Amino acid sequence: MTEQPRRDVPHLWPLLRSLQGWRISALPADLAAGLTLAAIAIPEQMATAKLGGFTPETGFFAFIAGSLGFALFGANRFLSCGADSTITPIFAGGLALLAASGSPDYGSLAAALALLVGVMLVLAGGFKLGGIANLLSVPVTVGFLAGIAVHIIVSQLPGVLGLPSPGGPTLARIAAMAGELGKANGTTMLIGFGVLATITLCERISARIPGALIALVAATLFVIAAGLEAHGVQVIGSVTGAMPMPSIPLIGPEQWAKLVPLAFLIAVVVMVQTSATTRSFSSDPDHPADVDRDFLGAGAGSLLAGLFGAFPVNASPPRTGIVVETGGRSQAAGLLAAVIVLLLVLFGARLLAHVPEAALGGVLLFVALRIIRVGQIASIYRASKGEFLLIVATAAAIVVLPIEQGVALGITLSLLHGIWSTTRAHLITFERVPETTIWWPAHPQIKGEQLSDIAVIGFQAPLSFLNAATFRADLQHLLQRRSPRLLVLEASAMVEIDFTAAQTLREVITLCNRDGIVFAVARLESLRAQEAFERFGLYDVLPRDRVFHSVDLALQKLGGDGAVTS
Repeated sequence: MTEQPRRDVPHLWPLLRSLQGWRISALPADLAAGLTLAAIAIPEQMATAKLGGFTPETGFFAFIAGSLGFALFGANRFLSCGADSTITPIFAGGLALLAASGSPDYGSLAAALALLVGVMLVLAGGFKLGGIANLLSVPVTVGFLAGIAVHIIVSQLPGVLGLPSPGGPTLARIAAMAGELGKANGTTMLIGFGVLATITLCERISARIPGALIALVAATLFVIAAGLEAHGVQVIGSVTGAMPMPSIPLIGPEQWAKLVPLAFLIAVVVMVQTSATTRSFSSDPDHPADVDRDFLGAGAGSLLAGLFGAFPVNASPPRTGIVVETGGRSQAAGLLAAVIVLLLVLFGARLLAHVPEAALGGVLLFVALRIIRVGQIASIYRASKGEFLLIVATAAAIVVLPIEQGVALGITLSLLHGIWSTTRAHLITFERVPETTIWWPAHPQIKGEQLSDIAVIGFQAPLSFLNAATFRADLQHLLQRRSPRLLVLEASAMVEIDFTAAQTLREVITLCNRDGIVFAVARLESLRAQEAFERFGLYDVLPRDRVFHSVDLALQKLGGDGAVTS
């Protein structure tokens, strides 16, 4: 059973809040979790760095910075922060437009991007902007991940097949690889797909088995024993074991400005993934996750990564799950894993020189296949064909367009979908549940009662400029059909009323007053909606004594004895 943190520590903890309440008795569990996390993270961070066009040690520095930054400023006790394959293709594509991959300028731009992302995340956490994480709906997120997976596969297949990596748009690269399949290197394919198969098998047996590390070690020993470097198998080569000194990237003001839009996209994706991770692996099931504090932790990780010449970092759901599954109790597990990685950089860098690049490609192929949520795609297809099209459109945009433009379009599609859902709201009629005082939305399969000269209506969405015209048109149509003596607006679902909607509501109430229809409001529960009534002067046309706590109370006070109809 997971040991809960002590409650005698103040809620606002300046540093190491994720360690509050930690006891020495949790050390063995954190040691075991930290060792497992390091075994999983080492090959993954190397592969992710390769995906972005960086050296392996850069990926290690990103992991160390992410782990330390989150442990210092984050709240979640399990979350693992470091280099992540979700955001790496996005910023790598954006940076490639500004500098050649692998060049010193490329590294400086990546570090500057990490600093910008870190600042944005810290501001989002400080100003409690956790709602930004909702910019991506589930279908758009699923499509986004599917598109990212295609990018990873296309970028890594040439290395696994032993072919030169083609340039150009994604579709052109796919066509170029298809034409070169006959020249594939069988040994390289054996290594790459062997690593993929090994990781997949280990994952199916138990997620705790470090399949990637086992496969990477086996592939490296195979390359050394068989002397495969002489037969065209590419290896990582020499890895420096020097720790960089903290510094601010030396780039011009115009380059900082060019990085801002890309930094915003990356920050949004990090917020979405951090929010999902911290809610899925909550520190305390009895208390809501502190998403804003975790934004601070992820932001601190990116800031440290930028200062040490790495790239933006992100929360990792799989690595976080490993910490939970292996019994980790706190961020001590992540810090131990970071220490192990640091020791590898300082004293074991030479061991990495003979790691075949095809093996890292196999690791990334596994990552890509894992982030395609086939089950969720099938579920969405069965439940909503329209939202399934959102998945297809988002994935297609990320594959066909430059990746950062595709992500921006995905965010836009998500927002447009939310707006469209709001505009679809229509006026509904309420009926009384027989032999009760409950009024419920009319439904063909639910028997209800209506009063002949009374109409009870509702609008199940925030009332705004997006749907105010629909609200008025539906109401006018109802009045033409029924001509009630009393009209009650059941407002429990109207959580917000903006200026345009308030003017429409004011006109509707005035119209009812002119035609001798008594207008009343019931269950105006939202505090924002109540404030809107005050702020926009709706009580100038609607007497305050016509706002009631229930529909039944409105009928009692205003006379609801009309004939009952089924």
